[in-house]
Amino acid sequence: MADEWPLEGAADRTPDGSGASALGEGGGRRPGRRGSRRTTNRDRAGSGAGGAIEQPPVRGHRRWFEPTRAVSDDRLEAIHLASLGVLRDTGIDVLNGTARRLLAGQGAAVDGDRVRFDPEMVVELVGSAPSVFTLHARNPDHTVTIGDDHVVFGAVASPPNVSDLVGGRRSGNRADFQDLVRLTQQLNAIQIHGGFPVEPADLHPSVRHLHATHDLLTLSDKAVNAYSLGAVRNRDCLEMTRIARRIEESVLEREPSITTVINTSSPLRLDDPMAQGIIEYAGRNQVCIITPFTLAGAMAPVTIAGAVTQQNAEALAGITLSQVVRRGAPVMYGGFTSNVDMRSGSPAFGTPEFVQSAMLGGQLARRYGLPYRSSNVNAANAVDAQAGYESVFSLWGAIMGGANLVFHGAGWLEGGLRASFEKMVLDADLLAMVAAFLQPLIVDDASLAVDAIAEVGPGGHFFGVQHTQDRYRNAFFAPMISDWRNFESWLEAGSPTAEQRAAEVCRQLLADFTPPPMDDQTRAELDDFVARRVAAGGVATDY
Repeated sequence: MADEWPLEGAADRTPDGSGASALGEGGGRRPGRRGSRRTTNRDRAGSGAGGAIEQPPVRGHRRWFEPTRAVSDDRLEAIHLASLGVLRDTGIDVLNGTARRLLAGQGAAVDGDRVRFDPEMVVELVGSAPSVFTLHARNPDHTVTIGDDHVVFGAVASPPNVSDLVGGRRSGNRADFQDLVRLTQQLNAIQIHGGFPVEPADLHPSVRHLHATHDLLTLSDKAVNAYSLGAVRNRDCLEMTRIARRIEESVLEREPSITTVINTSSPLRLDDPMAQGIIEYAGRNQVCIITPFTLAGAMAPVTIAGAVTQQNAEALAGITLSQVVRRGAPVMYGGFTSNVDMRSGSPAFGTPEFVQSAMLGGQLARRYGLPYRSSNVNAANAVDAQAGYESVFSLWGAIMGGANLVFHGAGWLEGGLRASFEKMVLDADLLAMVAAFLQPLIVDDASLAVDAIAEVGPGGHFFGVQHTQDRYRNAFFAPMISDWRNFESWLEAGSPTAEQRAAEVCRQLLADFTPPPMDDQTRAELDDFVARRVAAGGVATDY
């Protein structure tokens, strides 16, 4: 089942374990040995950025070019009609009685757990979902728009393991969880949290969501995500978010403030906790990201067209349920179709098939007028060339496919089984490059530079002309990690690799971390809520 895979929503299914942060005493805030070559261009107040690491400022991103079409309109329509046929004839199992009753009330045929959907009902209800919405953070500077041509990047979510160069691979734990939250807050390229950047498995599952969400809301002021692992957890996280934002219930219902990922259990099943998540969050006008986890050749047909047809059927079923619960509730079409290695059965990411699926999923989302979620993923076991090129390929499929939200944007490693500190920094630099690429090209008299070309003439150079002098400081993208020294200078510096440089940047960012401000009254109310819920036992578990 997809929700049993440790990618998203795996909080209760990760074995307990603990491990100390290997970044150093006090959660890894040792100063780096070498600072950046440039001084900091500080961001807007409350971002948490600072110290010796210069980054592009916090900003929104928009796609100025048309997304790539994977198939022709008639072939897209064939996938759409095939998906509706699957929902009508085969249907899906919905393992929640309330969800089945709600769907039956809108005309779906229910036989035990199996629900079959009338195509006209699906089309009509899916059409009621908004094409664009605002996701509110407790710091308004981090509030984002999702949909239309907007692009938002999220951090890695839900790996059961974590690693860095010093401590190696280890089980998820709260100390590393907190440092990854701090790092997410510090990195301007990451705009929202995708969930838990690693499972804090040393926290008991009954109270894990309380402590972890408290950490997210106090160590960061970017928008958060809650796992749909039962209605009580959903309600707890939503109430904590309301407290942190210092708003009334009526405002919360007008202003979506938290997201949840709904993974269908492919093939063709919506389990009870995920259905509860849709009912709870759609009912409160919060964001549901409906994301089938379809691996071609394993949990979906081996052909990309077949796998995406199944993805589309499952996504439409979840979106339909969200609109049955509350018409107009914000919902996203999530695409997460990839393939398996047919020799081993292991998931593969950053493949040509993943890119095709990402682009096709985006084309379907646009057909329905829905915001689209894709991912930055790879299957590498180390922060190496494979991790880099698979991530670039995944991002290409996401960005060119029209993704409005790129989940797992920074830090994903080992097919989602591990969060990496160094990979998070490297990916943040990659996301900043994508963000620079997304800036529209300026073509005007000044940028055409005809006078400068005439001034230099044949055989000259442009270093000294005024046109260059006026622009050189900010003319080009300046990375945190890429090393552009010549070979001799690089050799003299000790031949540092990109992973080593990322580790130094990570240490410096953690050393420079200052928690975003939260007033004493809000903090006290948040602390009190968590203390009361923990004292009450949190939520019931099997152990």
